[in-house]
Amino acid sequence: MSEEKSEKTATTTNEIVAKKSGMTRIFDENGNHVPVTVLELVNNYVIQEKTPGSDGYSSVKIGFGEKRKSLINSPLSGELKKANIDQDLLPSKFLEFSTVENPTLGSKLIPENFTKGTIVKVTGTSKGKGFAGVMKRYGFSGGPAAHGSKFHRTTGSIGNRATPGRVWKGKKMPGHMGCETKTIKNLRVQELNLELGYMLIKGSVPGHKDSFVKLQITKKASE
Repeated sequence: MSEEKSEKTATTTNEIVAKKSGMTRIFDENGNHVPVTVLELVNNYVIQEKTPGSDGYSSVKIGFGEKRKSLINSPLSGELKKANIDQDLLPSKFLEFSTVENPTLGSKLIPENFTKGTIVKVTGTSKGKGFAGVMKRYGFSGGPAAHGSKFHRTTGSIGNRATPGRVWKGKKMPGHMGCETKTIKNLRVQELNLELGYMLIKGSVPGHKDSFVKLQITKKASE
């Protein structure tokens, strides 16, 4: 799809996927220091429109995260071609949105509604920390640090006597830390620049550098 065709079929939306580039700080018009997260505005394509008649619910399937055409398998390539997307870089990741109005297959989502002052909620996958003990994972205090103690950073007793005679489900134990879907609400858009393709969000958002995050408007700037 040519760039000219994409602009003609642009669709305004209240949901968008962006790429986290990192954090920095800016100074507002009053000279106040504002910590912000820099989000790169990546291409979001309308791949499929789902309806109650054919799928049992209403949503719009969005594609993002472009890869070279040679790395896309045949079934996915055929689905994208059906959506009128045939170019050198094709979307390889997908999400479903519910707030896209009048979607057109193959069109790009344009985040024009994400103006300064807009309140959004951001969903992403938190940073993975690997295997962690209870002190790092849950903030347990641990045991005495003296040399004579044999209980320093371990979990401690986890039993419940003869009744119920088992460990309760959900007990805080050592295990994999991070890599969880997290949503942060009431974040404010500090700046939107469509020409340079970036957005600044006041504060931090979930995820590592170059990870994808989903933004959804909860309150517009004018409200």
